[in-house]
Amino acid sequence: MVATFYTQRRDIIKGMETPVLLREWPYLFEMCGMMAHFKELTGMDVDKEAMSSKCRRVVSYLMSREKKSNIEDILSDMEIAKARHLDADLPGCLMLLLKHFNEDQAKMFLKVDETCLPSEVDDLPSAPCIVVCGRSPLTAGHFMVAVDQTIVNGSVPNVVDALTLMFAIYYCLNISYPTELGATLEFLQRCLFKINPDKGTKVERKASKKQQSVNPKVLSLITNIADFEWRE
Repeated sequence: MVATFYTQRRDIIKGMETPVLLREWPYLFEMCGMMAHFKELTGMDVDKEAMSSKCRRVVSYLMSREKKSNIEDILSDMEIAKARHLDADLPGCLMLLLKHFNEDQAKMFLKVDETCLPSEVDDLPSAPCIVVCGRSPLTAGHFMVAVDQTIVNGSVPNVVDALTLMFAIYYCLNISYPTELGATLEFLQRCLFKINPDKGTKVERKASKKQQSVNPKVLSLITNIADFEWRE
């Protein structure tokens, strides 16, 4: 994957359709292949232990600020995940962020039956998304990842890998963040994946609005968490 990186980039930049890209570079959409491409492209390693640690701190802050009645379903699923020895920190953090920014989790997660096959998934969005084979991202035991209405990986064993793969696809395939998920994805970018450009944004541009390099809501949350950690 490293040796053929520039050939992969050429095909992506010239606009090769995702189904064709999947056929020509099937390993690109496997976890190891995507991480190799992501590192060559951004220079960043994905440190899952550091991500999990950061997520625990974000969860701690958001639980102290959000009304319990607004997040009780998320907290309940986090307890179920912990009882099953599943990773609850990262998916719990993600669900709480979506709630905090008032963004629609249905734009990121498409829920299907536990026994659903990749060929049976309907109504896929164009933007990268995680297909959850179960009731909740916190408790499901199987996931898929899709982009451009195409399942590109039909067998992802856990939500941490699914989220990492989905996020990396935004960078590796040069896709802008949808405005409906802009704040959550920018927070993940800056705090979990540690990509902090001084200028520019990956959020889709709205013709009627002036874009800022950093979403004020994201900046405010980052500052508040830092203050919270210092007081703790």
